[in-house]
Amino acid sequence: MASVEPSTRARACPGPMTGSARLLAACAHRPVDATPVWFMRQAGRSLPAYRRLRERHDLLTIARTPELATAATLMPVDRLGVDAAVLFADIMLPLTGMGVPFEIRPGTGPVVPDPIRSETDLRRLRVADPAEATPYVLETIRAVRRELGDRAALVGFAGGPFTLACYCVEGHAARDFPRARGWLHADPVAFATLMTVLTDTTIRYCAAQVEAGAQVVQLFESWAGVLAPADFDRHVAPHLRRIVLALRGLVPVIVFATGATHLLGSLARLGSPGLSLDWRVPLDQGWRAVGHDRFVQGNLDPAVCLGPWSVVQPAAEAVLRLAGGRPGHIFNLGHGVDPATDPDCLRRLVELVHAAGPVGTPG
Repeated sequence: MASVEPSTRARACPGPMTGSARLLAACAHRPVDATPVWFMRQAGRSLPAYRRLRERHDLLTIARTPELATAATLMPVDRLGVDAAVLFADIMLPLTGMGVPFEIRPGTGPVVPDPIRSETDLRRLRVADPAEATPYVLETIRAVRRELGDRAALVGFAGGPFTLACYCVEGHAARDFPRARGWLHADPVAFATLMTVLTDTTIRYCAAQVEAGAQVVQLFESWAGVLAPADFDRHVAPHLRRIVLALRGLVPVIVFATGATHLLGSLARLGSPGLSLDWRVPLDQGWRAVGHDRFVQGNLDPAVCLGPWSVVQPAAEAVLRLAGGRPGHIFNLGHGVDPATDPDCLRRLVELVHAAGPVGTPG
């Protein structure tokens, strides 16, 4: 794709912007008064208020209780000053409505007690209706939008179909998901059936989030990096492309995959307006690889935030420098916040990014 030099997009920047306006402008490649910033897993275990909430409730209880999920979603906006609130939920939530019960086990993560591994298993699947399967998610979105106002944009999200398929087939998190990859190769038709049901469910789920008030949607195709490019292009890309096309014109869509530097060309061809880069590729190289007509998100290594500020500051400044003043950059980590991260470090990061000043303006 042809590069678009910053000067070709430079226009006068408006005055001080709200967090919501700042993030949505970056998604549209418009000038901003400062680079917008938020963090994946920003409402996670690094915030003391969230830890106190988890002492009383498990993760799924919080996610399925709109009052609690709303509180968890708003915590990082209040504490850190980020430009986006990411919906407090879990990528597994739509699966129960599909006929795939799951658990979240401490120290293990998502567990599917009765995995999908055969034609017989496939026959029990159905496309989930979000109004019936996950009404609490939609209620949370409406409540968060009422509370947020314009302080921050609301980012909804869903798991990518391959990532959900990995859990459905493997039954739990696993290194490189060998059962899922094995089934993909051994019986691609059956695997495609699973991917189709997951994709149809995800399209409905994301559209319902948008209707309820989500302003951006991020697709967490987290485990795509375990695939070779040819396998991703054949077995995953067509399904992701369907989701992106279904949401086109409704909200900005961001696709995220970790450990997927070898897939950047394939990810760019999905047609998603936004791509989130992990820390394994320099921001300028990643942006060039996916095309400067996309907005990009990232990509500070989350582990950097475990160090002293004397290490964090230059690393963050380097990410901003690699963005080159080009409109369309959302500052984020390359993956989720580590639970051991000091929240004050995240707050200082937000202040540093905002203090760097306007992006995409003349001069």
